[in-house]
Parts: sequence; structure tokens; C-alpha cells
Amino acid sequence: MLQDFKDSFISVLKTIEIVDVIDVAILTYIVFLVLKLIRETRAGQLVKGILLLIAGYLISSFIGLKSVTYLLDQCLSIGIIAMLILFQPEMRRALEKVGRSKFGLRYFGFGETADALTKKWNVAIEAICDSCVELSASCTGALIVVERQVKLGEQIENGTILNAAPSKELFGNIFYPKTPLHDGAVIMRDGIILAAACFLPKPQKEELVNKKLGSRHRAAIGMSENSDAVVIVVSEETGQISVAMNGVLTRDYTHEKLKNLLTQEIITNQQDLFQVKKKHASSRSERRKNK
Repeated sequence: MLQDFKDSFISVLKTIEIVDVIDVAILTYIVFLVLKLIRETRAGQLVKGILLLIAGYLISSFIGLKSVTYLLDQCLSIGIIAMLILFQPEMRRALEKVGRSKFGLRYFGFGETADALTKKWNVAIEAICDSCVELSASCTGALIVVERQVKLGEQIENGTILNAAPSKELFGNIFYPKTPLHDGAVIMRDGIILAAACFLPKPQKEELVNKKLGSRHRAAIGMSENSDAVVIVVSEETGQISVAMNGVLTRDYTHEKLKNLLTQEIITNQQDLFQVKKKHASSRSERRKNK
């Protein structure tokens, strides 16, 4: 028995080619990503339900329960479509992550020149920091979303389009209590205030968020979970300045600390992106010349 298994294993190894190894490696990586996605989201409970359906189908088929088997068979026959519908939020987030990876940015990113964007963001970052410090001193609540690679069209559509140059005075007017635009978030794109009074998504696992955090902080966490945006929050209770990125909220920011973070996350990363694009463009040009 053991010898037969050994001979079969050696026989399989002899027939393996490089293409087979690559095929298995890619499949393994895809399975790993799917399992990681399921483990980190509510999809895990849905997968358990599907597995129970499959187990029920096998048991009912083995016992001979024809009616139950028929019903479960019909359910499983549309399983792919059902999974696409049920896992739509998770699949969307996964595709967004792929889109904002270096590979996605390298081949599909477009926009202004690096110098023009850097100049606009330098002015915008200074305005954001000055505004947050001033709003913090008066305990005026504020919520500012800095869009990066993942576009926030859904949130922009439910707000009021401004398309205005950022300034300390404009932020102050927007977030001044009882003004029409103060209730909601400001969304910035390419160094300008694109929209105000925008409503943001809730956190994926709101029950796990600290109960002491208010609606602005929860909205900031939710937005950072659903995109690569940098979200700045000023608490109206304490005046504390916080930043949410990738679903994590960090607190106690000063003017200098906030400026350093925004410069690193927006300008430095933007310049790195343009360098990647530049290298890719030059390599394509070289390939054309060689042909």
C-alpha cells in the first residue's frame, strides 16, 4: 500500500512541468486572498451557511430525501449568482484594493503633473492644518476627507458641490454651527474643496467601535475602511484633532504633526506614484525603439 502510494507520487512528480507549478502557485494565492477576505469580513458567516446547505444536500441525497434534495439542488444551482450578490460589498472593497495597488496605479492612473499637484496640495495642507487648529480651539466639530486613488463619487453625489480653493476662512464658514453645510463632511480632491455636507458610510463592525466616539469619528472610520482616503476629525466635545486611515483612528494631532502626516501621505506618495508612471512610460518608449 505504502509502496503504491510512493510510486504514484513519484509518477506525478515526473509529469509536473513549470506551467503546472505556476498554475498551482496562482491558484494558491487566489485561495489565500479569498480566505483572508472572508476571515476579515461578515462573509465568514455567509460561507458557513453555504457549507451547511452543501452538507444538507449531500446528506439528503445519501438518505434519499427526494424533495429536500431537489430544493437544495435548486438553491445551489444559482449559488454563483447568489454569492455575487451577497458578497458584493466585500468584492467591491477587494477590487478597490487591487485598483489602488502599485500595479493598478502603474497601468491605469492618470491626472495632473506632479509639480502642479504638489503646489496645490502644499497650499491645501496648510489651510487644513490652520483650520483644524482654529476649529479645535473653539471646539467646533469638523470632518475633512482627503480623497486619494479611490474615487468617492457616491459620497460627493449626496453632498453640495463647491469646487472651491481651500482656505482657513472657508473651512470656518462651512463648519460654523447651524450653517447649511456644517452637518456632514468636506471632501477634497486634487487640492481643492470639491463638496461639502457629504454623508459617509458607517464602520463595517460598528459594534466594535469605542462607544465614547461620536458620529463624526465613526463616519471617519467607516470612510477610511471603504477607501484609501485620509480623514481628519475635530471633536466638538474636546476639540481634539484625530485622523482615520485604513480603518484605524489616531488622536492628539498638533499643527506640526498633522502637517507632517498629510505631507507624507498625500504629497510624498503622489510623487512616488508619478515616478512609477514615469519609469513605466520610459520603459515602454525603450521597448518601442528596440522594436
